[in-house]
Amino acid sequence: MKKSILIVLLSAIVGGLTAFAVVKNTDTSEKMTVVDTTGGGQYRTVNLSLSDYPDFTYAAESAVDAVVYVKVVAKDVVTGIPGSIFDFFFGYGATPQEREKVGSGSGVIIRPDGYIVTNNHVVEGATEIQVTLNNNKTFDARLIGTDPATDVAIIKIDAEGLPVIPFGNSDELRLGEWVLAIGSPYDLRSTITAGIVSAKGRSMPNYDGEFKIESFIQTDAAVNPGNSGGALVDKKGNLVGVNTAIISQTGSYTGYSFAIPSNMVKKVAEDLIDFGSVKRAVLGITMTPITDKIVKELKLSSFDGVYITEVLKGSAADQAGIRKGDVLIAVDSVSVRNAAAVQEAVNSYRPGDEAELTIIRDGKEKVVHVEFKSTMVDNGSVDEEGAVAFYGSRIKEAGKEKLESLGLDRGVEIVSVGPGKIMDAGVSEGFVILYVNDQPVSTPKDVLDIARKSKRAVYIEGVTSYGRPSYFGFGAE
Repeated sequence: MKKSILIVLLSAIVGGLTAFAVVKNTDTSEKMTVVDTTGGGQYRTVNLSLSDYPDFTYAAESAVDAVVYVKVVAKDVVTGIPGSIFDFFFGYGATPQEREKVGSGSGVIIRPDGYIVTNNHVVEGATEIQVTLNNNKTFDARLIGTDPATDVAIIKIDAEGLPVIPFGNSDELRLGEWVLAIGSPYDLRSTITAGIVSAKGRSMPNYDGEFKIESFIQTDAAVNPGNSGGALVDKKGNLVGVNTAIISQTGSYTGYSFAIPSNMVKKVAEDLIDFGSVKRAVLGITMTPITDKIVKELKLSSFDGVYITEVLKGSAADQAGIRKGDVLIAVDSVSVRNAAAVQEAVNSYRPGDEAELTIIRDGKEKVVHVEFKSTMVDNGSVDEEGAVAFYGSRIKEAGKEKLESLGLDRGVEIVSVGPGKIMDAGVSEGFVILYVNDQPVSTPKDVLDIARKSKRAVYIEGVTSYGRPSYFGFGAE
């Protein structure tokens, strides 16, 4: 009996030692060894656990059904062909004709009742929108709302119980993290490509002067025409971005692609669905990157943050006590490394929301409380230079030299443009306002009085800084 027990114990011990040896030899935990070389350098050997090797099957299979193909039809008006030689020489007969343009892109289902997020540039100008699901069912879609500043749009189809991709937290993305791009490049439906997060907080040159809020996630996942509006998902299948742009000299993928962060997309989408427009918070500062000179003068420990060069009077920042010369380094404890990050952070709030801003002043960190506003300053507020606030811009009576250079005898000049309806309309500083709602204006007071009386829209005519006649309009509310 004792012998049998002894044999069982020895067998258990041998089995345990064998199992230990196997586990030891196939240990998948992360290890790193740093070795000094005779030349004074170092090399590292790293063993990663199996969980660190990418397996995209779950993310791909769980997300692909919620990415849709978006087909759009837009109409162009083109000049027709003259009907005769007489018409050709004298300009008759060239009647305008409509021509249809067909384009395509991608979209992401964000609610089971048919709400889909895509890019504004995918559906801009569309007269017809058609959505095809991954199961090949096709629906007519209607446009719910757009936000050109972030290039986000919401469309809707009449369907229930649709698959969705849950929103992830784009702030938690790490450089080098694996992500998947899902869309329909070149009409190749449900195409999935993989890459890593190459950079965060990217912005691109803005040549058209339109107001843009850009803090892109840069990846090396292959994205091509048709991917716009598609999903960027993490390994868990969460939506961390919406693919929107590439940088290329050929029009095709060359190694760089950009996505709108999901945190920005989520807030804009909710506003468009709930209110029909974006309720955009504004801080009211002008900022510049941290330079060597600023680091030395202010004795900063890093280049993170932005240097505040101007605080607009009456703005949210002004009322919070922020001053010119402060360095903004965090919004609600989330670090902001550059201007794009500040824009992204502020854009996640609505007017009336509150936040804690961390600034550096006189070499010390300080936390200030801010309540965001919808415009930088209230219309009619006058700054130290005598300029009057007007829907995010500042206006002054045009000076004699300005009027003479443009051949005018009166007018009101837009001397600066900040976030607001004037910037949204694509107007640049230097524009001279001549008429508001068909009434001539000579002073800022004229402009404000007419605009305040408007019940529906404000229609402005004038000339650009180059003397070119131009006009624009916006809603009065």
